[in-house]
Amino acid sequence: MLHFDRRLWRNFEWVMLGAVLIVTLLGLINLYSSSFTRVSYGTSVFIKQTYYCLMGFGIISIIILLDYKILSRWSYPLYAMIISMLLATLIIGDTVAGAQRWLDLGFFRLQPSEPAKLILIITLARLYSRKDTSAGLSFKELLIPIGLTGIPFVLITKQPDLGTAILLGLIFVSMILFVKLKWSTLAALTGIALFLAPLAWRFALRPYQRQRILTLFNAGNDPLGTGFHIAQSKIAVGSGSIFGKGYLQGTQAHLDFLPERHTDFAFSVWAEEWGFIGSIFFLACYFFIVLWGMNIARSARDKFGVLLAFGIASLFFWQGFINIGMVLGLLPVVGMPLPLFSYGGSSLVTMLAGIGILMSIRMRRFMT
Repeated sequence: MLHFDRRLWRNFEWVMLGAVLIVTLLGLINLYSSSFTRVSYGTSVFIKQTYYCLMGFGIISIIILLDYKILSRWSYPLYAMIISMLLATLIIGDTVAGAQRWLDLGFFRLQPSEPAKLILIITLARLYSRKDTSAGLSFKELLIPIGLTGIPFVLITKQPDLGTAILLGLIFVSMILFVKLKWSTLAALTGIALFLAPLAWRFALRPYQRQRILTLFNAGNDPLGTGFHIAQSKIAVGSGSIFGKGYLQGTQAHLDFLPERHTDFAFSVWAEEWGFIGSIFFLACYFFIVLWGMNIARSARDKFGVLLAFGIASLFFWQGFINIGMVLGLLPVVGMPLPLFSYGGSSLVTMLAGIGILMSIRMRRFMT
């Protein structure tokens, strides 16, 4: 399985690797600024993220040696493993700021909800690739996928991590629409969603989560409370103007007005320092990765590869879309890092593993 065919080298996916290197490098540059202090030039989070980058690119180099089809055979064991880790997180996981999301592995502090996203994609891709979906999926045929998505959804919601749970739902919806649904099934799912929405608002969401959603529509009601993050983020983005204030010159970040500036609101720091032009350049690089992932799905040689590539591309799209919308005050604050850009080892390594899978699919498109 680890044999490197010379045909793979001839078809090496340089385009994806180049785009990912650019976005990751921009993320490191931004992280250095967002965590910069006048006392220490080698900030700890910057050094840690550099190690995570090296780890992630090492994982890419291993994954591209593997035929991606091996993931189909290992999908259910991987799924069982991640569910076990999510359960363990609720029992013995580390708690930070009221959220119990991390497992201390000694050498690495893992947030299992991050790889859960990628493993769910692998599992759903394996399931759908073995079905004849030309006529569209019936509601009965969706019961197993709903169950496979629902288990990690509930466990992650309990941490609590509503943002990641919602992301699992978006991945599920994207993949079933891509596979194809019967119109009757789509109508039934829409009706169920409309019925459950008010019940979820009343009984499933915690008070602070409901308040975050309400703040989206009227941030001025509580500018020093739930509206503070959005207000400061919008000030940072707007003050960047056309060309930005300059590297290391962002006042919102360096005067500590902007909360979570190295994680959820990393893009706010970038927009303030590099302005509209720099923001457009970054977004073009980031969403190019999404579009190229779709191109990889289109050129994949089998149904599993098509679904797997589409699922990973949709993960990058939705997570980037939610984070940017949150930063601009268009979506509620849900604690969603920007892939390859925000600080976080679990997120970065997981996303780079996803990139490795995309590259593996692309490199094998000419092989029989």
